[in-house]
Amino acid sequence: MFGIRLRRNEPQAKSGDSREGSLISLRRVVKTYDSAAGTFTALKGIDLQVDAGRFVSIVGKSGSGKSTLINMVTGIDRPTAGQVLVDNTAVHTLNEEQIAVWRGHTVGVIFQFFQLLPTLTAVENVVLPMDYCGRVPPGERPARAMHLLEQVGMADHAHEVPSALSGGQQQSIAIARALANDPLILAADEPTGNLDSKTAESVLRLFEGLTDSGKTILMVTHDNELAERALSTVVLADGEIVDERGVHNARR
Repeated sequence: MFGIRLRRNEPQAKSGDSREGSLISLRRVVKTYDSAAGTFTALKGIDLQVDAGRFVSIVGKSGSGKSTLINMVTGIDRPTAGQVLVDNTAVHTLNEEQIAVWRGHTVGVIFQFFQLLPTLTAVENVVLPMDYCGRVPPGERPARAMHLLEQVGMADHAHEVPSALSGGQQQSIAIARALANDPLILAADEPTGNLDSKTAESVLRLFEGLTDSGKTILMVTHDNELAERALSTVVLADGEIVDERGVHNARR
């Protein structure tokens, strides 16, 4: 789908094996948090494997562990116990500096509240991850950013700041930004939570197109109707996976 392909030559902490060739493998992952009220266990021994090229929805009630699970995959948070392997990289063994570099190369994160830098234009927001990772030659970055904005229908707004744009437009730019370094995985936490139904439909169609082009997408959502649009669904309750539909099947 995107014309510019990037070489993957960053150093990685490799695991000794890959379970069933999965791109993402969580093995007996536990996450606990300590507070004044005591210890809370957000994830209770999660085992999950996701193959490359899947569009996977993660659903469950508030507090079920959905966001904690996706934060394990992206390296935003660390497991208390267990292993997190992404493309054979043992993410749970990396230090903070290594995780930042790894995430910039491997995962594009899409947030519910967009988190665009307010003083930068749309195209500048998309260029920023390229500046940070240094994988795209400096002279090619503006053109790549414009190409990505075209792909999400935002080229006409490239030189506008986020405050001048609607929520749907900002989310489209956030998706272009997440794709800036051609990551293996897109991780989206409630990406349609602040969008109207028409705009949410546009985002889901974009995700489906990206999956068809080979991207792996994890989408946290509380909306079961939206979740059904994914190829596979993982259902969480009280920090445990209680149902998996289609996660291990071949891509359609």
